[in-house]
Amino acid sequence: MLRRVFLAAGASLPIVSAADRAGAANPAPTATPFDGATVRNMARQLSLQPYKAPDSTLPAPFKTLDYDTYQGIRFDPAKALWLGQGRKFTAQFFHRGYIYHDRVNIFQVADGKAEPVAYSSDMFTFEKLAPSTGDLGFAGFRIQYPLNHPNGSDELCAFLGASYFRAVAKGQGYGLSARGLAIKTADPGGEEFPVFRSFWLERPAPGADIIAIHALLDSPSTTAAFRFTIRPGNDTVFDTETAIYPRTDIAQAGLAPLTSMFLFDANDRMRFDDWRAAVHDSNGLQIRTGHDEALWRPLANPRDLQISAFADTSPRGFGLAQRKRAFVDYQDLQSRYEKRPSLWVEPIGDWSQGVVELVEIPSDREVNDNVVAFWRPHDPLRAKGEYLGSYRLHWCWAPPGEVRLAQTLQTRCGLSFDQKHRQFIIDFVGDSLKSLNPESAPALDVGSDKGKIISAVAQPNPDVSGWRVSIELDIQDNKLVELHARLMQADQPLTETWIYRWTQG
Repeated sequence: MLRRVFLAAGASLPIVSAADRAGAANPAPTATPFDGATVRNMARQLSLQPYKAPDSTLPAPFKTLDYDTYQGIRFDPAKALWLGQGRKFTAQFFHRGYIYHDRVNIFQVADGKAEPVAYSSDMFTFEKLAPSTGDLGFAGFRIQYPLNHPNGSDELCAFLGASYFRAVAKGQGYGLSARGLAIKTADPGGEEFPVFRSFWLERPAPGADIIAIHALLDSPSTTAAFRFTIRPGNDTVFDTETAIYPRTDIAQAGLAPLTSMFLFDANDRMRFDDWRAAVHDSNGLQIRTGHDEALWRPLANPRDLQISAFADTSPRGFGLAQRKRAFVDYQDLQSRYEKRPSLWVEPIGDWSQGVVELVEIPSDREVNDNVVAFWRPHDPLRAKGEYLGSYRLHWCWAPPGEVRLAQTLQTRCGLSFDQKHRQFIIDFVGDSLKSLNPESAPALDVGSDKGKIISAVAQPNPDVSGWRVSIELDIQDNKLVELHARLMQADQPLTETWIYRWTQG
Protein backbone atom coordinates (compact mmCIF):
# COMPACT_ATOMS: atom_id res chain seq x y z
CA MET A 1 0.00 0.00 0.00
CA LEU A 2 2.72 2.44 0.96
CA ARG A 3 5.35 3.93 -1.31
CA ARG A 4 7.81 6.36 0.21
CA VAL A 5 9.56 9.03 -1.84
CA PHE A 6 11.65 11.68 -0.07
CA LEU A 7 10.93 15.16 -1.32
CA ALA A 8 13.57 17.80 -1.82
CA ALA A 9 13.15 20.44 0.86
CA GLY A 10 11.99 23.72 -0.59
CA ALA A 11 10.87 22.17 -3.87
CA SER A 12 8.91 24.67 -5.91
CA LEU A 13 5.30 23.80 -6.71
CA PRO A 14 2.94 25.61 -9.05
CA ILE A 15 -0.12 25.50 -6.81
CA VAL A 16 1.04 27.54 -3.79
CA SER A 17 -1.63 30.21 -4.09
CA ALA A 18 -4.39 27.60 -4.37
CA ALA A 19 -3.09 25.83 -1.28
CA ASP A 20 -3.12 29.09 0.62
CA ARG A 21 -6.72 29.65 -0.39
CA ALA A 22 -7.68 26.13 0.75
CA GLY A 23 -6.40 26.86 4.26
CA ALA A 24 -7.78 30.38 4.46
CA ALA A 25 -10.92 31.40 6.31
CA ASN A 26 -12.41 33.19 3.30
CA PRO A 27 -11.50 31.57 -0.02
CA ALA A 28 -11.55 33.82 -3.06
CA PRO A 29 -14.90 33.69 -4.88
CA THR A 30 -13.27 32.99 -8.25
CA ALA A 31 -13.03 29.69 -10.10
CA THR A 32 -9.59 28.08 -10.33
CA PRO A 33 -8.28 25.17 -12.45
CA PHE A 34 -8.77 21.74 -10.90
CA ASP A 35 -7.66 18.24 -11.89
CA GLY A 36 -6.82 14.91 -10.27
CA ALA A 37 -3.46 16.17 -8.97
CA THR A 38 -4.65 19.48 -7.51
CA VAL A 39 -5.36 18.41 -3.92
CA ARG A 40 -2.29 16.19 -3.79
CA ASN A 41 -0.12 19.13 -4.80
CA MET A 42 -1.82 21.28 -2.17
CA ALA A 43 -1.17 18.70 0.54
CA ARG A 44 2.48 18.33 -0.48
CA GLN A 45 3.04 22.08 -0.42
CA LEU A 46 1.14 22.54 2.85
CA SER A 47 3.32 19.89 4.52
CA LEU A 48 6.37 22.09 3.95
CA GLN A 49 4.81 24.93 5.92
CA PRO A 50 4.36 25.23 9.70
CA TYR A 51 1.02 23.93 10.93
CA LYS A 52 -1.72 26.51 11.48
CA ALA A 53 -4.87 25.52 13.31
CA PRO A 54 -8.12 25.90 11.34
CA ASP A 55 -10.30 28.95 11.88
CA SER A 56 -12.58 28.19 14.83
CA THR A 57 -13.68 31.75 15.56
CA LEU A 58 -17.42 32.02 16.08
CA PRO A 59 -19.54 34.89 17.40
CA ALA A 60 -21.88 34.45 20.33
CA PRO A 61 -24.16 32.60 20.67
CA PHE A 62 -22.94 30.11 18.04
CA LYS A 63 -19.74 29.26 19.91
CA THR A 64 -21.71 28.17 23.02
CA LEU A 65 -24.68 26.33 21.50
CA ASP A 66 -26.01 23.29 23.31
CA TYR A 67 -27.03 20.16 21.41
CA ASP A 68 -30.76 20.90 21.22
CA THR A 69 -30.25 24.44 19.95
CA TYR A 70 -27.77 23.26 17.34
CA GLN A 71 -30.23 20.63 16.16
CA GLY A 72 -32.67 23.48 15.56
CA ILE A 73 -30.42 24.87 12.81
CA ARG A 74 -31.55 23.05 9.68
CA PHE A 75 -30.46 23.32 6.09
CA ASP A 76 -33.25 24.25 3.68
CA PRO A 77 -33.52 21.33 1.19
CA ALA A 78 -34.74 23.79 -1.46
CA LYS A 79 -31.23 25.35 -1.42
CA ALA A 80 -29.38 22.06 -2.04
CA LEU A 81 -26.48 22.11 -4.48
CA TRP A 82 -27.43 20.63 -7.92
CA LEU A 83 -31.14 20.52 -7.06
CA GLY A 84 -33.36 20.60 -10.15
CA GLN A 85 -30.51 19.88 -12.59
CA GLY A 86 -31.49 16.30 -13.46
CA ARG A 87 -28.77 14.84 -11.24
CA LYS A 88 -29.35 12.00 -8.78
CA PHE A 89 -27.04 13.51 -6.16
CA THR A 90 -27.53 16.74 -4.24
CA ALA A 91 -25.43 18.28 -1.46
CA GLN A 92 -26.62 19.93 1.75
CA PHE A 93 -24.46 21.70 4.33
CA PHE A 94 -24.00 21.77 8.10
CA HIS A 95 -23.85 25.04 10.01
CA ARG A 96 -21.04 25.73 12.44
CA GLY A 97 -21.77 25.65 16.17
CA TYR A 98 -22.09 23.31 19.16
CA ILE A 99 -18.88 21.17 19.03
CA TYR A 100 -18.33 21.92 15.33
CA HIS A 101 -16.37 25.17 15.53
CA ASP A 102 -13.87 24.69 12.70
CA ARG A 103 -14.63 26.33 9.40
CA VAL A 104 -14.49 23.88 6.48
CA ASN A 105 -14.10 25.25 2.96
CA ILE A 106 -16.27 23.55 0.34
CA PHE A 107 -15.85 23.85 -3.42
CA GLN A 108 -17.86 22.66 -6.39
CA VAL A 109 -15.85 21.24 -9.29
CA ALA A 110 -17.30 21.47 -12.80
CA ASP A 111 -15.73 21.61 -16.25
CA GLY A 112 -12.20 21.54 -14.86
CA LYS A 113 -12.79 24.48 -12.51
CA ALA A 114 -13.24 24.67 -8.74
CA GLU A 115 -15.46 27.39 -7.30
CA PRO A 116 -16.23 28.01 -3.61
CA VAL A 117 -19.71 27.24 -2.36
CA ALA A 118 -20.74 30.55 -0.80
CA TYR A 119 -22.27 30.58 2.67
CA SER A 120 -25.55 32.39 3.30
CA SER A 121 -27.75 32.35 6.38
CA ASP A 122 -30.68 32.05 3.94
CA MET A 123 -29.61 28.44 3.39
CA PHE A 124 -30.74 27.59 6.94
CA THR A 125 -33.70 27.87 9.25
CA PHE A 126 -32.95 28.83 12.86
CA GLU A 127 -35.52 27.42 15.25
CA LYS A 128 -34.24 28.64 18.62
CA LEU A 129 -31.99 31.61 17.84
CA ALA A 130 -31.67 34.53 15.47
CA PRO A 131 -30.14 33.90 12.02
CA SER A 132 -26.40 34.32 11.73
CA THR A 133 -24.90 37.50 10.37
CA GLY A 134 -21.75 37.63 8.32
CA ASP A 135 -19.97 34.79 6.58
CA LEU A 136 -19.83 32.05 9.23
CA GLY A 137 -19.11 29.28 6.74
CA PHE A 138 -19.82 25.56 6.94
CA ALA A 139 -18.88 22.75 9.33
CA GLY A 140 -19.38 19.95 6.78
CA PHE A 141 -21.86 18.51 4.32
CA ARG A 142 -24.04 15.55 3.46
CA ILE A 143 -24.92 13.92 0.16
CA GLN A 144 -28.49 12.96 -0.79
CA TYR A 145 -29.33 10.20 -3.29
CA PRO A 146 -32.45 8.10 -4.14
CA LEU A 147 -31.07 5.11 -2.25
CA ASN A 148 -34.30 3.45 -1.10
CA HIS A 149 -36.89 4.85 -3.52
CA PRO A 150 -36.31 5.74 -7.20
CA ASN A 151 -37.93 9.14 -6.84
CA GLY A 152 -36.83 9.83 -3.28
CA SER A 153 -33.93 11.70 -1.73
CA ASP A 154 -32.23 9.78 1.07
CA GLU A 155 -29.20 10.78 3.09
CA LEU A 156 -26.32 8.70 1.74
CA CYS A 157 -23.28 9.99 3.61
CA ALA A 158 -22.10 12.86 5.80
CA PHE A 159 -18.71 14.45 6.50
CA LEU A 160 -18.79 16.32 9.81
CA GLY A 161 -16.21 16.84 12.55
CA ALA A 162 -12.42 16.39 12.34
CA SER A 163 -11.87 13.72 9.65
CA TYR A 164 -14.98 11.68 10.47
CA PHE A 165 -17.48 10.53 7.87
CA ARG A 166 -20.21 7.91 7.71
CA ALA A 167 -22.49 6.34 5.12
CA VAL A 168 -25.26 3.80 4.68
CA ALA A 169 -26.27 1.11 2.22
CA LYS A 170 -29.81 0.52 1.01
CA GLY A 171 -32.24 0.01 3.92
CA GLN A 172 -29.78 1.01 6.63
CA GLY A 173 -29.51 3.75 9.25
CA TYR A 174 -26.37 5.51 10.42
CA GLY A 175 -24.06 3.68 12.80
CA LEU A 176 -20.29 3.51 12.89
CA SER A 177 -17.96 6.06 11.25
CA ALA A 178 -14.76 6.05 9.25
CA ARG A 179 -11.95 8.59 9.59
CA GLY A 180 -9.28 9.93 7.29
CA LEU A 181 -6.35 9.15 9.57
CA ALA A 182 -5.70 8.20 13.21
CA ILE A 183 -2.58 9.37 15.03
CA LYS A 184 -1.47 8.23 18.50
CA THR A 185 -4.79 6.58 19.33
CA ALA A 186 -4.85 5.54 23.01
CA ASP A 187 -1.45 7.15 23.57
CA PRO A 188 -0.96 8.26 27.22
CA GLY A 189 0.12 11.66 25.91
CA GLY A 190 -3.15 12.16 24.08
CA GLU A 191 -4.46 11.47 20.61
CA GLU A 192 -3.95 13.83 17.68
CA PHE A 193 -7.05 14.37 15.57
CA PRO A 194 -6.36 15.40 11.96
CA VAL A 195 -9.09 17.45 10.31
CA PHE A 196 -10.47 17.76 6.81
CA ARG A 197 -9.92 21.45 6.10
CA SER A 198 -11.35 21.62 2.58
CA PHE A 199 -13.55 19.55 0.28
CA TRP A 200 -14.08 19.57 -3.46
CA LEU A 201 -17.36 18.05 -4.67
CA GLU A 202 -17.25 17.00 -8.31
CA ARG A 203 -20.54 17.82 -9.99
CA PRO A 204 -22.00 14.44 -11.03
CA ALA A 205 -23.17 13.87 -14.58
CA PRO A 206 -26.96 13.92 -15.12
CA GLY A 207 -28.39 10.50 -14.20
CA ALA A 208 -25.02 9.19 -12.96
CA ASP A 209 -24.87 6.80 -9.99
CA ILE A 210 -21.34 7.77 -8.98
CA ILE A 211 -19.88 10.85 -7.32
CA ALA A 212 -16.30 11.89 -6.49
CA ILE A 213 -15.24 13.92 -3.45
CA HIS A 214 -11.74 15.25 -2.75
CA ALA A 215 -10.51 16.28 0.71
CA LEU A 216 -7.46 18.05 2.13
CA LEU A 217 -6.42 16.77 5.57
CA ASP A 218 -4.19 18.69 7.97
CA SER A 219 -2.73 18.21 11.46
CA PRO A 220 0.41 19.15 13.39
CA SER A 221 2.08 15.91 12.22
CA THR A 222 0.95 15.56 8.61
CA THR A 223 -1.08 16.63 5.65
CA ALA A 224 -2.87 14.33 3.22
CA ALA A 225 -5.01 14.31 0.10
CA PHE A 226 -8.02 12.02 -0.30
CA ARG A 227 -10.23 11.14 -3.23
CA PHE A 228 -13.44 9.22 -2.51
CA THR A 229 -15.29 7.74 -5.47
CA ILE A 230 -18.70 6.79 -4.06
CA ARG A 231 -21.05 4.17 -5.52
CA PRO A 232 -24.32 3.77 -3.56
CA GLY A 233 -26.41 0.60 -3.55
CA ASN A 234 -27.08 -2.61 -1.64
CA ASP A 235 -23.48 -2.08 -0.57
CA THR A 236 -22.30 1.52 -0.65
CA VAL A 237 -18.67 1.55 -1.75
CA PHE A 238 -16.04 4.28 -1.29
CA ASP A 239 -13.01 3.76 -3.53
CA THR A 240 -10.43 5.67 -1.50
CA GLU A 241 -7.11 7.04 -2.76
CA THR A 242 -4.71 8.65 -0.29
CA ALA A 243 -1.46 10.60 -0.41
CA ILE A 244 0.12 11.31 2.99
CA TYR A 245 2.88 13.90 3.53
CA PRO A 246 4.19 13.81 7.13
CA ARG A 247 5.65 16.95 8.69
CA THR A 248 7.21 14.82 11.43
CA ASP A 249 7.95 11.13 11.91
CA ILE A 250 4.73 9.31 12.85
CA ALA A 251 5.33 6.07 14.74
CA GLN A 252 1.66 5.45 15.57
CA ALA A 253 -0.24 6.04 12.33
CA GLY A 254 -3.62 4.39 11.93
CA LEU A 255 -4.65 3.91 8.30
CA ALA A 256 -8.26 3.34 7.23
CA PRO A 257 -9.52 3.91 10.81
CA LEU A 258 -13.02 2.85 11.86
CA THR A 259 -14.85 4.11 14.96
CA SER A 260 -17.87 2.39 16.52
CA MET A 261 -19.86 1.83 19.72
CA PHE A 262 -20.19 -1.31 21.82
CA LEU A 263 -21.98 -0.99 25.15
CA PHE A 264 -23.05 -4.55 26.02
CA ASP A 265 -24.20 -7.92 24.72
CA ALA A 266 -24.56 -11.45 26.09
CA ASN A 267 -20.79 -11.84 26.37
CA ASP A 268 -20.34 -8.63 28.39
CA ARG A 269 -23.31 -7.06 30.20
CA MET A 270 -22.67 -7.46 33.93
CA ARG A 271 -22.45 -3.69 34.57
CA PHE A 272 -25.67 -2.76 32.75
CA ASP A 273 -29.19 -2.82 34.17
CA ASP A 274 -30.95 -2.32 30.84
CA TRP A 275 -34.21 -3.64 29.39
CA ARG A 276 -32.65 -4.37 26.01
CA ALA A 277 -30.86 -7.59 25.07
CA ALA A 278 -27.90 -5.78 23.48
CA VAL A 279 -26.72 -2.27 22.57
CA HIS A 280 -24.03 -1.81 19.95
CA ASP A 281 -23.31 -0.45 16.48
CA SER A 282 -20.86 -3.32 15.89
CA ASN A 283 -20.33 -6.57 17.76
CA GLY A 284 -17.07 -7.87 16.36
CA LEU A 285 -13.80 -7.27 14.57
CA GLN A 286 -13.56 -9.42 11.45
CA ILE A 287 -10.23 -10.05 9.71
CA ARG A 288 -9.22 -11.95 6.61
CA THR A 289 -5.45 -12.32 6.86
CA GLY A 290 -2.87 -12.31 4.12
CA HIS A 291 -2.71 -16.11 4.52
CA ASP A 292 -6.51 -16.28 4.03
CA GLU A 293 -7.33 -17.13 7.64
CA ALA A 294 -10.72 -15.85 8.80
CA LEU A 295 -10.74 -14.35 12.31
CA TRP A 296 -13.59 -13.13 14.48
CA ARG A 297 -12.97 -11.18 17.68
CA PRO A 298 -16.16 -10.31 19.65
CA LEU A 299 -16.05 -6.76 20.99
CA ALA A 300 -16.09 -5.92 24.69
CA ASN A 301 -16.64 -2.88 26.89
CA PRO A 302 -13.77 -3.31 29.36
CA ARG A 303 -13.33 -1.71 32.75
CA ASP A 304 -9.88 -0.50 31.65
CA LEU A 305 -8.65 0.61 28.26
CA GLN A 306 -7.35 -2.33 26.26
CA ILE A 307 -5.46 -2.63 22.99
CA SER A 308 -5.25 -5.76 20.85
CA ALA A 309 -2.89 -6.12 17.88
CA PHE A 310 -3.20 -8.76 15.14
CA ALA A 311 0.07 -8.96 13.20
CA ASP A 312 -0.23 -9.64 9.49
CA THR A 313 1.35 -9.12 6.08
CA SER A 314 -0.79 -7.73 3.27
CA PRO A 315 -4.20 -8.41 4.87
CA ARG A 316 -7.05 -9.18 2.51
CA GLY A 317 -9.48 -7.18 4.59
CA PHE A 318 -10.68 -6.17 8.04
CA GLY A 319 -13.67 -4.39 9.48
CA LEU A 320 -16.12 -3.83 12.29
CA ALA A 321 -19.23 -5.91 11.69
CA GLN A 322 -22.78 -5.93 12.99
CA ARG A 323 -23.84 -9.58 12.72
CA LYS A 324 -27.02 -9.57 14.79
CA ARG A 325 -29.69 -8.59 12.27
CA ALA A 326 -33.05 -9.31 13.94
CA PHE A 327 -35.19 -6.83 15.86
CA VAL A 328 -35.48 -9.34 18.70
CA ASP A 329 -31.70 -9.11 19.20
CA TYR A 330 -32.14 -5.55 20.56
CA GLN A 331 -35.88 -4.78 20.99
CA ASP A 332 -35.21 -1.08 20.38
CA LEU A 333 -37.82 0.64 18.18
CA GLN A 334 -35.95 3.95 18.15
CA SER A 335 -32.31 3.01 17.62
CA ARG A 336 -32.89 -0.02 15.34
CA TYR A 337 -29.40 -1.38 15.90
CA GLU A 338 -30.18 -4.33 13.62
CA LYS A 339 -30.04 -1.89 10.69
CA ARG A 340 -26.60 -0.40 11.45
CA PRO A 341 -23.95 -0.89 8.75
CA SER A 342 -20.95 -3.16 8.88
CA LEU A 343 -17.85 -1.47 7.49
CA TRP A 344 -15.21 -3.51 5.65
CA VAL A 345 -11.80 -2.26 4.52
CA GLU A 346 -10.55 -3.95 1.36
CA PRO A 347 -6.86 -3.12 0.79
CA ILE A 348 -5.73 -2.50 -2.77
CA GLY A 349 -2.11 -3.32 -3.50
CA ASP A 350 0.55 -4.59 -1.12
CA TRP A 351 0.13 -3.25 2.41
CA SER A 352 3.30 -5.06 3.57
CA GLN A 353 3.83 -5.77 7.30
CA GLY A 354 1.84 -4.28 10.14
CA VAL A 355 -0.98 -4.97 12.57
CA VAL A 356 -4.72 -4.61 12.65
CA GLU A 357 -5.09 -2.74 15.92
CA LEU A 358 -8.24 -2.77 18.04
CA VAL A 359 -8.76 -0.22 20.80
CA GLU A 360 -11.62 -0.74 23.29
CA ILE A 361 -12.40 2.13 25.67
CA PRO A 362 -14.57 1.85 28.79
CA SER A 363 -17.97 3.50 28.33
CA ASP A 364 -21.20 3.76 30.30
CA ARG A 365 -23.37 5.40 27.61
CA GLU A 366 -24.38 4.39 24.12
CA VAL A 367 -23.78 7.90 22.76
CA ASN A 368 -20.02 7.38 23.08
CA ASP A 369 -17.99 5.78 20.30
CA ASN A 370 -15.60 3.60 22.29
CA VAL A 371 -14.18 1.18 19.70
CA VAL A 372 -11.47 2.01 17.16
CA ALA A 373 -9.88 -0.30 14.58
CA PHE A 374 -7.25 0.50 11.96
CA TRP A 375 -4.16 -0.75 10.11
CA ARG A 376 -0.87 0.30 11.69
CA PRO A 377 2.11 -0.20 9.35
CA HIS A 378 5.22 -1.79 10.82
CA ASP A 379 7.48 1.08 9.77
CA PRO A 380 6.91 4.67 10.89
CA LEU A 381 5.79 7.29 8.40
CA ARG A 382 8.85 9.50 7.96
CA ALA A 383 8.91 13.27 7.73
CA LYS A 384 9.11 14.68 4.19
CA GLY A 385 8.02 11.35 2.73
CA GLU A 386 5.19 10.63 0.34
CA TYR A 387 2.95 7.66 1.11
CA LEU A 388 0.48 6.67 -1.56
CA GLY A 389 -2.22 4.11 -0.94
CA SER A 390 -5.69 2.96 -1.86
CA TYR A 391 -8.44 0.87 -0.36
CA ARG A 392 -12.12 0.25 -0.72
CA LEU A 393 -14.65 0.90 2.05
CA HIS A 394 -17.77 -1.28 1.96
CA TRP A 395 -20.73 0.03 4.00
CA CYS A 396 -22.68 -3.18 3.94
CA TRP A 397 -24.93 -5.74 5.63
CA ALA A 398 -22.09 -8.27 5.61
CA PRO A 399 -18.51 -7.99 4.34
CA PRO A 400 -18.15 -8.89 0.65
CA GLY A 401 -16.60 -12.05 -0.74
CA GLU A 402 -17.34 -15.75 -0.69
CA VAL A 403 -18.12 -17.12 2.77
CA ARG A 404 -16.40 -20.50 2.70
CA LEU A 405 -16.22 -21.08 6.44
CA ALA A 406 -18.96 -21.08 9.03
CA GLN A 407 -19.14 -17.89 11.07
CA THR A 408 -19.76 -17.00 14.68
CA LEU A 409 -23.42 -16.28 15.24
CA GLN A 410 -23.16 -15.34 18.90
CA THR A 411 -20.88 -15.47 21.94
CA ARG A 412 -22.11 -15.87 25.50
CA CYS A 413 -20.15 -15.77 28.72
CA GLY A 414 -21.00 -16.40 32.38
CA LEU A 415 -20.32 -18.52 35.43
CA SER A 416 -20.15 -22.29 34.99
CA PHE A 417 -22.72 -24.58 36.63
CA ASP A 418 -20.52 -25.12 39.70
CA GLN A 419 -20.12 -21.33 40.09
CA LYS A 420 -16.34 -21.69 40.09
CA HIS A 421 -15.25 -21.23 36.48
CA ARG A 422 -16.07 -19.21 33.38
CA GLN A 423 -18.31 -20.70 30.71
CA PHE A 424 -18.07 -19.59 27.09
CA ILE A 425 -20.73 -20.53 24.53
CA ILE A 426 -20.06 -20.00 20.81
CA ASP A 427 -22.59 -20.80 18.09
CA PHE A 428 -21.20 -21.33 14.59
CA VAL A 429 -23.45 -21.34 11.51
CA GLY A 430 -22.72 -21.82 7.82
CA ASP A 431 -22.90 -24.15 4.84
CA SER A 432 -19.66 -25.93 5.78
CA LEU A 433 -21.40 -27.40 8.84
CA LYS A 434 -24.65 -28.54 7.24
CA SER A 435 -23.33 -31.86 5.92
CA LEU A 436 -21.83 -32.95 9.26
CA ASN A 437 -23.18 -36.05 10.95
CA PRO A 438 -24.91 -34.91 14.18
CA GLU A 439 -23.78 -38.16 15.80
CA SER A 440 -20.09 -37.53 15.07
CA ALA A 441 -18.71 -34.22 16.31
CA PRO A 442 -16.00 -32.49 14.27
CA ALA A 443 -12.57 -31.96 15.76
CA LEU A 444 -12.28 -28.99 18.08
CA ASP A 445 -9.23 -26.72 18.04
CA VAL A 446 -9.39 -24.77 21.30
CA GLY A 447 -6.82 -23.19 23.58
CA SER A 448 -5.95 -20.41 26.03
CA ASP A 449 -2.75 -18.56 26.82
CA LYS A 450 -3.34 -18.74 30.59
CA GLY A 451 -5.59 -20.56 33.02
CA LYS A 452 -6.75 -24.12 32.41
CA ILE A 453 -9.45 -25.38 30.08
CA ILE A 454 -11.55 -27.80 32.13
CA SER A 455 -13.68 -28.98 29.23
CA ALA A 456 -14.41 -28.15 25.60
CA VAL A 457 -17.34 -29.74 23.80
CA ALA A 458 -18.88 -29.36 20.33
CA GLN A 459 -22.49 -30.38 19.73
CA PRO A 460 -25.12 -29.67 17.05
CA ASN A 461 -27.49 -26.79 17.64
CA PRO A 462 -30.53 -27.52 15.45
CA ASP A 463 -32.29 -24.33 16.50
CA VAL A 464 -29.78 -22.27 14.51
CA SER A 465 -28.84 -25.02 11.99
CA GLY A 466 -25.29 -24.91 13.28
CA TRP A 467 -22.94 -26.21 15.95
CA ARG A 468 -22.31 -25.00 19.49
CA VAL A 469 -18.94 -24.99 21.22
CA SER A 470 -18.92 -24.89 25.02
CA ILE A 471 -15.69 -24.07 26.87
CA GLU A 472 -15.25 -24.18 30.64
CA LEU A 473 -12.20 -22.23 31.82
CA ASP A 474 -10.50 -22.13 35.21
CA ILE A 475 -8.98 -18.62 35.19
CA GLN A 476 -6.59 -19.52 38.06
CA ASP A 477 -6.46 -15.98 39.49
CA ASN A 478 -5.55 -14.46 36.13
CA LYS A 479 -7.07 -11.09 35.30
CA LEU A 480 -6.78 -11.52 31.54
CA VAL A 481 -6.98 -14.67 29.41
CA GLU A 482 -6.84 -15.01 25.62
CA LEU A 483 -8.85 -17.87 24.10
CA HIS A 484 -9.38 -19.28 20.62
CA ALA A 485 -11.67 -21.92 19.13
CA ARG A 486 -12.65 -23.36 15.76
CA LEU A 487 -14.12 -26.55 14.33
CA MET A 488 -11.93 -28.73 12.10
CA GLN A 489 -12.29 -31.61 9.65
CA ALA A 490 -8.96 -33.39 9.53
CA ASP A 491 -6.49 -30.53 9.03
CA GLN A 492 -8.98 -28.19 7.35
CA PRO A 493 -10.98 -25.55 9.23
CA LEU A 494 -14.75 -25.68 9.03
CA THR A 495 -15.22 -22.35 10.82
CA GLU A 496 -13.50 -19.03 11.18
CA THR A 497 -11.21 -18.72 14.19
CA TRP A 498 -13.02 -17.29 17.20
CA ILE A 499 -10.67 -15.19 19.33
CA TYR A 500 -11.67 -13.80 22.70
CA ARG A 501 -10.06 -11.71 25.39
CA TRP A 502 -11.62 -12.29 28.79
CA THR A 503 -10.85 -9.67 31.42
CA GLN A 504 -11.87 -9.61 35.04
CA GLY A 505 -14.95 -7.43 35.33
